[in-house]
Amino acid sequence: MALLIADDVHERGMSTYITKESGCLSACALIFLAGVERQTDGTLGVHQISSDSGDLVSAQLSISDILDVLNRFGTPIEVMTWMFKTPPNDMHVFTADEIESYKINRKRQGLAPTPSQTLATAERSANATTVTPSPVTPLATATKTSHDAVSNDEALANLSAIEDYTRRPTRMALYTGLDLFGDDIQAERTIDAAECAKTCLSMNGVCKAFTFNTSSKITKGPNCFLKSKEGRADGNSVAISGRFLSSVEPDPQNFTISTIDPTASLFKDVDLPGGDLTSRPAQIGGNAQQCRLACIDQGRCVAFTYIKRKKECWLKGVVGSPKYRAGLVTGIKDVKSFSAAKIISLQ
Repeated sequence: MALLIADDVHERGMSTYITKESGCLSACALIFLAGVERQTDGTLGVHQISSDSGDLVSAQLSISDILDVLNRFGTPIEVMTWMFKTPPNDMHVFTADEIESYKINRKRQGLAPTPSQTLATAERSANATTVTPSPVTPLATATKTSHDAVSNDEALANLSAIEDYTRRPTRMALYTGLDLFGDDIQAERTIDAAECAKTCLSMNGVCKAFTFNTSSKITKGPNCFLKSKEGRADGNSVAISGRFLSSVEPDPQNFTISTIDPTASLFKDVDLPGGDLTSRPAQIGGNAQQCRLACIDQGRCVAFTYIKRKKECWLKGVVGSPKYRAGLVTGIKDVKSFSAAKIISLQ
């Protein structure tokens, strides 16, 4: 049965891919090797065929059939060697070095994916390995981007089916109170977070994440910040952020960070006398934002005071009694845990 499936995969020009944390062993390997394009980021294992009949002629015919299809698939000779010398009650699992040395992974050069192409993803279930076909469709046309549109379209056209599959977003992890600080490629003004997410998604994979500022105080200028990557995770009570995940990426885990919320934990015209970590300002020049980040990055810092007039940043090891003092900005560090409020399917 595996040979019939493998032959069909090859005849249809399908591509095969083993995802991380997945395995393709025994007969599944025949199907994987049939891919016009093939790539394994998981486990690939082979061994001899097994038979209870003891019929030598039948066994030889089976081996002949296997050799015929493997040859048509362009299977590396080293793979066939391991397949036929590994006992049926054992399994040879290829190492990363062997996969590279034997050139097991293969890309179809010069051919762009079309809507009729299909990607076969080899996945391991509890008792057997299955191949799940899914259509490969062209990525949406970019509507807004600061990058050269022609170059981007050409790059997308040159993607192999596997590259297209592994980079195409299938889910969005949504966070509240989290700012993905920095790595902006574009800033927009949108009605809400949903429109911000759609704008990011329309950029053909250039935009990987976004942060939307929900503050009602921002009546003009951009409130949607589109990111080339996730950026620096930072707490901000008025922020909604989204990160796009491809089919090969696992759901994000919970994480904990030190933060000084620029909306809820910054206090204007407030001083924290004493408790300085050093006898000199940690930073001269810059601004209160840079002072805030310096405190977050300093493990011993629990607060900071920034003197605007002198452009001095004082990092604190102790939170003293607050006092009014014009022209100062003070921030208090906190530790917060974040988890995705929702993971939304894009399929």
